[in-house]
Amino acid sequence: MSTAHDVTRRDAIAQYRLVGEPSEPDLQGLVELAATVCGVPTAVINIIDDRMQHQVAAVGIQAASCEREDSMCAAVISQPGRVVVPDARLDGRFAQNAFVTGEIANVRFYASSPLITPSGVAIGTLCVFDDEVGELSDASSRALDLLAHQVIDVLELRRVQRDLLESNEQLESFATQVSHDLRNPLTALTGFLELAADSPEMAGAPRAAQSLARAEAAAGRMTSMVTDLLDFARVGGARPHITQVDVAETVDAVLEDLDGALVRTGAEVTVEASTFVRGDDTLLRVLLQNLIANAVKFTVAAEKVPDVRVSVETLPDGWRISVDDNGDTVPVELRERVFEPMQRGHGADVQGIGIGLATCRRIVEAHGGTIGLDASPAGGTRAWFVLPAAA
Repeated sequence: MSTAHDVTRRDAIAQYRLVGEPSEPDLQGLVELAATVCGVPTAVINIIDDRMQHQVAAVGIQAASCEREDSMCAAVISQPGRVVVPDARLDGRFAQNAFVTGEIANVRFYASSPLITPSGVAIGTLCVFDDEVGELSDASSRALDLLAHQVIDVLELRRVQRDLLESNEQLESFATQVSHDLRNPLTALTGFLELAADSPEMAGAPRAAQSLARAEAAAGRMTSMVTDLLDFARVGGARPHITQVDVAETVDAVLEDLDGALVRTGAEVTVEASTFVRGDDTLLRVLLQNLIANAVKFTVAAEKVPDVRVSVETLPDGWRISVDDNGDTVPVELRERVFEPMQRGHGADVQGIGIGLATCRRIVEAHGGTIGLDASPAGGTRAWFVLPAAA
């Protein structure tokens, strides 16, 4: 019958998803190091639940599982601290154990250090053993404890990475679903508002017409926000399809999409060079559209006519693409934070939910590159990203 401690241990083990999974290379490296520093042929990482002992990494023997009753480490896991036994035949805890009597093995020297999770739960041991009587020096004993701590560090890192991946997948799935669910009624709402605003009855009702115009603008902003969320979700799972991309042609395509905003603001966008880079044409188009649209939007917010310049610098191992504007410079202390989702570097009077630059970072990192903000020689902000020449 499982005790409360067994249930707690089982739940802690389940968080790491070790049992039944392929051996983790970093764990394998730690058991090999443990065997070397302790001067023995065999070292094992044992994970012990309420029923079984699972060897998740081993050197000197083939990793396997056994009943908990047969486990030597299960006899000491409830006792805190390192255990060193020069001759297991002379120790009452192990003398009748199948690993000592010859039924399974002929262990003589045994030493172990417990694997303690950050919450204080012992989930197993890092143990070393030999079929010869032996001892463990003070230095080797300390090394065994240190390596046991390293095992937990590896498991925690693996758990956190997995949790982050799952969290991102859930966020992307949620954003995709919400975006799709909102887009259809928003499209219908915008259509009805346009019909109402164009109806003859509005000619004699200026206040109603003004209210409709404001509602139409609000629906437009909501549609833009939904599109941003959908892009963010899509890019999260995107794997770049690398081809040769002409930056100038990509910018031309972006300018066609942004034509309405450019005409309305009087913005001028120029590309200083036509250069081929390695990248995903679709993702780079999303990336440049975000950066150029930001440059226009925030320059207008600074009460200036946007003058945006896109330039390409060829580097020894890639390309640096810059988008310069003549608006305000993003403060130094905000230049990293604005790349996080839902973060904005400008006032609330500027439209948007702060997801565009987070999308840009995802795209650039998917290409193996880097992205950042600096002050622009034009007086505003320079958004730049570097694409590597090789994957």
